[in-house]
Amino acid sequence: MFKGIYLQDYTREFGYNLKLAYPVILSLVGHIIVQLVDNIMVGQLGPTELAAISLGNSYLLIALSIGLGFSTAITPLVAESHMANRPQVIKLIFSNGLIICFTLGILLCLSIYLAHPILYNMGQNPEVVELAIPYLKWVSISLIPAVTFQAFKQFSDGLSKTLPAMYATVISNGLNIVLNYFLIFGIWIFPKLGIEGAAIGTFIARSIMVLFMIFYMIDRKEIRRHLPGFTDWQFKPMIFKKLLSIGYPSALQMMCEFLFFISAIWLSGILGKLSQAANQIALNLSAVTYMFAMGIGVVATIRVGNYKGAKDFNGLKRIAYSIFLLIVLIDIVFLFVFLIGRHHLPWIYLDSNNLEEINEIKTVVYIASQLLLVSSIFQIFDGIQAVILGALRGLQDVKIPAWICFFAYGLIGFPVSYYFGMKTNFGAVGIWFGLLAGLIVSSILLYLRFRIRLNHMILGRL
Repeated sequence: MFKGIYLQDYTREFGYNLKLAYPVILSLVGHIIVQLVDNIMVGQLGPTELAAISLGNSYLLIALSIGLGFSTAITPLVAESHMANRPQVIKLIFSNGLIICFTLGILLCLSIYLAHPILYNMGQNPEVVELAIPYLKWVSISLIPAVTFQAFKQFSDGLSKTLPAMYATVISNGLNIVLNYFLIFGIWIFPKLGIEGAAIGTFIARSIMVLFMIFYMIDRKEIRRHLPGFTDWQFKPMIFKKLLSIGYPSALQMMCEFLFFISAIWLSGILGKLSQAANQIALNLSAVTYMFAMGIGVVATIRVGNYKGAKDFNGLKRIAYSIFLLIVLIDIVFLFVFLIGRHHLPWIYLDSNNLEEINEIKTVVYIASQLLLVSSIFQIFDGIQAVILGALRGLQDVKIPAWICFFAYGLIGFPVSYYFGMKTNFGAVGIWFGLLAGLIVSSILLYLRFRIRLNHMILGRL
């Protein structure tokens, strides 16, 4: 498949795919940088505080995955309608999609805010829970701007305008770093709020992102002409139902995937705060590389959606396999980065000068280095499954992939994590054996699903 002239057919698309992808990647990495900055600064306070922010974010990510999942329905529908030159439909997709995202943001905020007492009944370290509660209360409010922002981002991505979200993220990240520094450590006139200050900074930064997107899109003529006018802000059952039909399975798929990784946080928390802190470091570093895969996956959604709208299925196949090859090459690089840097990267998060807790810190670094060894192996499988999911969304095929993810993560990955993490001496490393198993199964089954779906389309069966 990748030989001679055929290889050139795939590689010649790399330039355009990367041009389209890099703003998306920077935007997504920006979201993780917000967490990374929180983790690094909070990590200076000690392993207990780092474990607390890990536990709080585990709840936040469950809710955020639902909002992200629903918002992804906007991109393929806009991309298909844009290629088919249906501007009025684009306006209706955006207006109904924005209503869904804003409403979801409020509901998810309330659900997380009201559910925080559950933390006391999960077998977690009581000291960690006490620190996590005030952080979770504030960070839950940030779900409203975070999910609302996704509506603007997905709409812009669907028009192949991937720069606005990148600009918004860069600005908000800079603000977040400054706010974290002042609010966590109590610099200048600001009170010392610890991890609660990190949550407040995140909320303010995410709110700025939404405001930036609104003003940017109104200011740019090429985007403004696709925005709905006053008469376009109306409930359209057909559009609303279409958004939900794609968004609901996508939300379940994302929630299943996020829960799979969040289960590692909860299981490691049962092992102890040091394992939980190490797990948070490895997860955060792995999340940074995963954002590259998600960014390439967005490109897959856009370009596959474009070719689907143009009904050019042979071109669609060429583009899809070009993107699959691209993410494999990128993740091979990350594999070596984690292999080479696994003993050094964890120190980014911890204070080597903290002599009072130096033994605990060294234990955290050792465990994290072992987890990064496993993570280096699953980089390729994680990237492949993320990009194929993006391509399947471009085909508006989301129901079967959701079931595949449930099978791979819920019925294969989690039992392996539980057994090797809780019933053997592997500890936190055993938990990550399950993550690896789930990703391998998911990537293989999703690839087979894409091939079957695409072949049916080429043969005119769909």
